[in-house]
Formats: sequence, C-alpha cells, structure tokens
Amino acid sequence: MRPGLDQSHGGDYDAFEDQVCKFFKALRDCDIDPFVIVDGGSDYTDKKFETKKKRAQSRINTANDLSMGLQGSGGILPTLIKHVFKQVLSSLKVPFAQCICEADQDIASLARSWNCPVLSNDSDFYIFDIQAGFLPISHFHWQRVSMQRGSSIRYIPCKQYTTTSFCRHFNINRKVLPVFASVAGNDYIKLHNMGVSLRWEEYTSMKGRFARFNGLLNWLTHFHGQKDALDSVLRLISHSNNRQKTGAALQGLSLGIEEYHLPPSCLERFFNDGVGPGPGRLPEPLRVLPDWTLLPLMEGRLPSCMVDVMLLGRMMQGAQVEDPSLPCGNNTSRSIRQVLYGLLLGGKRADHSSQRPPVDEVEEYYREGKSLTSSMVEAVLPSAAEHIQLDTLHQAPRLVQLKVFLETLGVSQSTLSGVPPHLRLPVPVTCYWLRHAHPPPELPVLQALLLGLVYGELCRRRKSQRGFMERPVLERLRGLIQRSRRSLDLGVAHAYSQWQCCLKESLHLNQLLCFPLAEPQCAWLYKGTLVHQLVTKLRGGLTPDSLLMGDLGSGQLYRAMLGAILNSHDSHEAAVIPFVSGLQRATPPSLTQPLDNLTAHLHILALEEDDEDGAGGGSKAKPEDDLGWTLVSVRTRHKSKDRFNRSRNPEFSRKQGRISRE
Repeated sequence: MRPGLDQSHGGDYDAFEDQVCKFFKALRDCDIDPFVIVDGGSDYTDKKFETKKKRAQSRINTANDLSMGLQGSGGILPTLIKHVFKQVLSSLKVPFAQCICEADQDIASLARSWNCPVLSNDSDFYIFDIQAGFLPISHFHWQRVSMQRGSSIRYIPCKQYTTTSFCRHFNINRKVLPVFASVAGNDYIKLHNMGVSLRWEEYTSMKGRFARFNGLLNWLTHFHGQKDALDSVLRLISHSNNRQKTGAALQGLSLGIEEYHLPPSCLERFFNDGVGPGPGRLPEPLRVLPDWTLLPLMEGRLPSCMVDVMLLGRMMQGAQVEDPSLPCGNNTSRSIRQVLYGLLLGGKRADHSSQRPPVDEVEEYYREGKSLTSSMVEAVLPSAAEHIQLDTLHQAPRLVQLKVFLETLGVSQSTLSGVPPHLRLPVPVTCYWLRHAHPPPELPVLQALLLGLVYGELCRRRKSQRGFMERPVLERLRGLIQRSRRSLDLGVAHAYSQWQCCLKESLHLNQLLCFPLAEPQCAWLYKGTLVHQLVTKLRGGLTPDSLLMGDLGSGQLYRAMLGAILNSHDSHEAAVIPFVSGLQRATPPSLTQPLDNLTAHLHILALEEDDEDGAGGGSKAKPEDDLGWTLVSVRTRHKSKDRFNRSRNPEFSRKQGRISRE
C-alpha cells in the first residue's frame, strides 16, 4: 500500500488500482517485463505457524490503533486488496502466478534460472543465492523514472543487493549465509524463544542494536561450510543448555537452513507453457488437492485459503478497522465459509484422507476484543450440494453450482433477474449481510453502500468506454469524496467491514464453484471515503434521489439493486421493509416507475456490457473469462423480520434505523 491510500474506512480500491496501473506503466516505460508471483497457502510443514499468529495479533493491534485515530508504523491491507490486485494484473496482461503454498523458494529458484532480480519486501531474499540480486521495494523509486544522459534509455533509481557483495564485505563464505539467517532468527526459528541465549556481542567492538549481527558475522568468518558452522553453534549452545534444548535447537536450525535450499520450481513451466504442476511433482501432503484444482490455483482463479483448509484444517482471518467492543466482522460471513469447508472437506479423496480421521471442522483464528483467539467451526453442506464431490465439482452442472451458491446466501435466482449480470454477486451478498450483520445496519448505511456501487459503475464505464459522457451523478458523488476531519464512526466502519467479509467469502465460494456468477471487478465495488461521507450526509437529510437526479440510468440501477434486496426479504417471508413507501414518496417521477418496467433498460445495460472488455464484465460467467504479491519477479525480456427506528429525515418513512433480525 502506498502511503496516503485510505486504510481507516475499509479501502479506496479505485485509488489502489490506479497506483498499480501506474507502477506497471513505469516498468514498461523502462522496457522491464515483470513476472508477478503471489503467495498461496501456508507452508505445508506448518513451521511458520507461531510467526503467523504473532503477525495476526500485530495486525489486530494496528487496526485497533487506526480505529482510535492513531497512525502506527504498520498498515492494514483492505479486505479485497488481493482480489483487486490480481484483477488488475489480468486486465493489464501482466503474467502472474499464485503459488500452491508459500512462494519464496519458487521465486528464488525461478530468478536464478532466468538470471533476473527479485523485487520484494521480504528479508529472506537477502539470503537466497540469486546471482542477479535482490531489489528491496523500499529503495525502488518507481515514481522517479529517469532518462539516461545522452540517450533515450529510461531507468528506475533503485538499490541492488547481492549475496556476493555482502559476503565480500564481511569476508564470509556464501554457504554459511543460511546459518547466519537461522541463528540470527527468521520466520522459522528464533533461538531466544526457545530459551537459548548466545552473546554474539562478544565478537565485535560495535555498539548498538546491530552489534549482535556484526558479532555473529565476525564469528562466521572462520567457517567455509554449513556443517562446520552449524556444529560449532550447537557446541556453544550445549555448553550452557541441557540436551533437550540442544536437540530442539538443532531441529529448528536445520529446518531454518533447509528453507534456503532451492529445489526446481514449477513456475518456469507455468509461465512458458501455461501448465500447472503434475500431481507427481508435488510433495506428498499436497496431493490431497484434486488434480483439476492445481492449474486454477496457479492462475489465481481459486482461493489459496483452500490449501490451508485441506492440509491444516485451519483458517486465519484478516483484521480490519472495526469497533473492538463488538464481535469480529468475520463472524458475519461464517456460514458462507462453513459451506466452503463442507465442499472442500466433505469431498476429500478417500485414498489420501484414509490415513487421517475424517475432518468435519476447521479451526478459525479471528479477533475477539483486542486479542487473537480461535474456535472450531463445523463444515456444512446445503441441500443443493448433497451429491457433489470435490473431485468432480468442476464437472457439476452449472445450474447445480448456482443453486449451491444462492442457497448459501439465502436468495432465489428470480431475485437477480432485474440486476445487471456483473452485479449479480454483490447484490445477494448485500441481502445476506442485511440478515446476518450485527448490529443490524441502519438504512443510511445500506443506501450509501448502493450509491457507492452506482458510483463505481459510472467510474468503470468512464474508464472502459470511449466517448463516455461525464454524468451529473458522478460529479455530485465525486464532490463528496474528501478526508473528513471528524473522528471515524466505528459503527459504520464495523458494518462495512462485515459487508466486505461477506463479499470476500462469497467470491471464494463462487470461485470454488467454477464461477456460476460473473466475478465483478472489485475495484469498483467499494470506496470507503465516499460511503462513509454518504452515511453522514444521508443521516443529515440528504436523499438518494437528490444525488441521482438527472441520470435515468443511475436511478434505475440504484432501484434495481434495492428492489432485488426487497424481493429477497419478501422471499424469506419477512415483513416488507417499511422505508419503501417513504422512499417512493420522496422520489421524483423519473425514479418511481414500477420495478417491472426496468427490464428493457436493464437489457440495454446488459448489451452494453457485451461490448466492453475487462474481467468480471459480460453477461455470462465463462471459465476462460475469469481472472485468473508480495513479490514481483522482474526480467528484462434463515428467516428474518426487518424493522426501522424512527427516522430523523421526514422525507423518508415513518421508521428508519437498523435492519434487524428477530
């Protein structure tokens, strides 16, 4: 995330997309051909689990600081950021791969094979033996593209690190670098956490926080190979520790060192030939993954979290800016994940799962108050999925896949008939959110969310359609985007965090079901700084129709989405949301035509979609159209009743407040 991009309001994904586009334009202006590799699931050996828990707690702490208006040294990545990033890569035709598990070794192996540098913020690349070097992102000044004097050659100022220059400077053998990393402490082992303390400061005259590292490097100058260096470290440990601690240290150090060995990578074959890894090339634990999932996983068209669920029986939830006194926003989307777990675990192949007892629960890690906690969550299957097996899920009839998705979210297919194809996923997500969110969202929160979707649709069309006429609605909504000096409304932030969690899990479920609904372009679905401002304005008396006046299409889109939501509540035998009549009374004639009369206009919208390029658009969800981090490899070549509290805005209904369950 570039400094300056919003974090407190749930993200401004369009601004992030803009930054990503500018970044890759800078690379191409300098004749750099990037290859992007995205992390997949956790390491199947689970060596980094303790590190992952500490990082999850750190993200919770950072989110809590942001909720109080404090700006810490860290940052929070918005919920949908990875989806947006992969979709932008696809639209820009930037080659990218999502690794099955963690990407570091595969990246280093590919970089060594192609003799190209690695651009990343991961300190492990200071240790990997990559001849072309490592480019730390913090020193990669892509916004300062420069021209070489006397030529037309452009370049990006940066710093290049190589293990050769590092080892020459400290007079150590390159082979002992993995020993240095493991003894100093990496993601796999930290000796001090094991109660082992070694005084490396005794081997240097340097003072300060780097004395320990300098002393260790000085000590390592006496060794020419890993084994000699490791044996000597163990002798030092055994002098002041018992045999049990020494044995644990040996095991940990050996595993840490092993992580810097570079086995052949399947990435080169993927980028060159477009094929995934053969099942026989995978480590034994990964062979639980069905063959058909391997290529879509690498293409980024399946969620990487499925690897953690199937291999480790675990799901680590993200942290967002929320009200810490309320339950974690991820709890709202739990029943969606339960179906995801049911599809993944209920259909495990017998030949691989027979070695273990059947798994019907997943351990979820999430925020409780201000602390990381966990609980076991049951895997379930909806009635529509009773006869589905994971091995053949991709061959299931599309109608069955769609039924599973809609049953999970609690909406009928008829509910979506008036919604443009590319928004048929966010709308049922919103229906689900209204029924499950806690506390129930207020009416202005729903209205602002739908207006934000209208804004995103207008922005998307402006970007993708030549000769797009700037519309008054877009201008009005854009004028509301500003950095508010008011303190953050945690209730609103919490509600929208829940919605984004529901959307993310629905995207994952849609992917696993092979896209029965078109995947939307996520950059245009949510703009935090806009929707938060809209909530404030709507609470103060501004009406949706006053913002939508003068643009029939925008008003129709807003009402189509609202109508689908109302129909969904009706289908659940809920009381009709009482703000409808008030909304109609407050709406000018151009926006009050019956919902049934929208069909022709929405048909036109759908036809316009067919003329546009871009992932997620179009009226059909075809596998070949589906879209598909922390690295860029650079190479220069339930039933519910709804009620509302008294409205403060007389233009609306007699009741306005929270959409609730009873």
